Amino acid sequence: MPQRAGVARELAEIFKILAHPDRIRIVEELRPGEADVHSLAARLGLTDTRISQHLALMRPHRLVEERRDGRHHLYHLTQPDIAQWVTQGLSFLEGRQHAVTPEAIAFVRRAWSA
Repeated sequence: MPQRAGVARELAEIFKILAHPDRIRIVEELRPGEADVHSLAARLGLTDTRISQHLALMRPHRLVEERRDGRHHLYHLTQPDIAQWVTQGLSFLEGRQHAVTPEAIAFVRRAWSA
């Protein structure tokens, strides 16, 4: 039983870090590969500072890693499968009565699966 509790705690930590809409979107933006803070901010319509703060929370939990290329700091997912995991979560939204329409879910699924 202690192993199950330990694994559950670790999984809960990952869920806690992912439990923010901006961080979920960052994971999906990093699906195809590396990006810098400015590019992520432009694609997501957020400020560089906000993206940096989210990445700073994600880095210690090893969800993203940083690679420096001169003055550029490029980020990538340490385990790219996490993006697929997030996309699979869309199926849970489809079965719920929620503010998100089926059309919106279908649109996001296409965008995130590309």
